[in-house]
Amino acid sequence: MDTLKEDLKKQIIEQLNLEEITPADIADDVLLFNDSGLGLDSIDALELIVLLEKYHGIQVTNPDEGKEAFKSIDTMAEYIRKRKS
Repeated sequence: MDTLKEDLKKQIIEQLNLEEITPADIADDVLLFNDSGLGLDSIDALELIVLLEKYHGIQVTNPDEGKEAFKSIDTMAEYIRKRKS
């Protein structure tokens, strides 16, 4: 099991106050900003930027980079690993 991905799911649930969702409800490859996924919006994207800085010490300064990074749990974990290496 990938602990970074599990931690990200817990952090997203906490940061976005998604009380009705558990980490098990979020598939690693589900689109976060798609209605068939979590259905997040632009305000949630700002919260994800805060989350990356708060928990992982990573600042997202390029909007295009952020768009790619926030597609799914998989892409967020990959972005974190790449930025920390």
